[in-house]
Amino acid sequence: MAFDVLFASSQTFVALSDSHRVPPTVLIVTLVAACAHAVWNAIAHWVPDKLVSITLVNAGGTLCAIPLVLMAAPPDPRCWVFLGASIALHIVYNTLLMVSYRLGDLSQTYPLARGTSPLVVTLIAAVVFSETPRNGQLAGILLISIGLACLVFWGHRTNPSRPSAIAAAIVTGTMIAAYTTVDGIGVRESSSTLGYIGWLMLLEGLAVPFYALATRRGRLWSDIRPVWKIGLTGGALSFLAYGLILWAQTRGALADIAALRESSIIVGALIGTLIFGERFGAARIVATLAVVAGIGTLYLV
Repeated sequence: MAFDVLFASSQTFVALSDSHRVPPTVLIVTLVAACAHAVWNAIAHWVPDKLVSITLVNAGGTLCAIPLVLMAAPPDPRCWVFLGASIALHIVYNTLLMVSYRLGDLSQTYPLARGTSPLVVTLIAAVVFSETPRNGQLAGILLISIGLACLVFWGHRTNPSRPSAIAAAIVTGTMIAAYTTVDGIGVRESSSTLGYIGWLMLLEGLAVPFYALATRRGRLWSDIRPVWKIGLTGGALSFLAYGLILWAQTRGALADIAALRESSIIVGALIGTLIFGERFGAARIVATLAVVAGIGTLYLV
């Protein structure tokens, strides 16, 4: 049955990729999701204890998912294989994200992870779903990825990253691409977008809190107490960000959405400058121009 769903989904991907442009509503929703994503990652970065920060983000997302699970129609049984695969991929992603944040600087590892994703998604969509990129789409995706790469490799000249940090970031980006693709299929086959979002965020958000509870035990609450409000706020923003992306994936081509959502890197750079006092240097200016040009190319060409 999974193969039947996969074939049907490939036809949907082809139909969406033939629409030539990202609909205005989808563009706006995806950019709002990118902003929310950048803010929750800034919150996760701000909390010194990375296990605590990811635990609170996951717990916040789970709490937000409960009303959807209770009120929305349940997803079609055919999509549960994709839900299960996505949950497993999200657990691996959360683990790799914590490793990346521990090993490397946020301003380099995070852009590398996010910049890897749209290229991998485009390749998967082309090979598996015959979603052949049009010239404007390919140019836009490349511009966005080049812009994000500037943040990584330009910064590497003055602040070298450990090879292990770069490797962890690239593998994290591959996991992002994997769950993006799986969820792109699952949400379109679910017959209930809200139901799919609710069950996904509920189930995948439980793993890290349970792990933290098992490892920290009695110390967990004392570790969480100073930052629980801001951490749960990050979780709500995480829920909003990915929920909007899942909705957008039912209305636009997968590669377009994957590339547009990575504009969160630029929002993150602005947050770093305005909130954390980081210098907005030449690399970030070049990256900003490239990402803006890429978004314009995706939308207009």
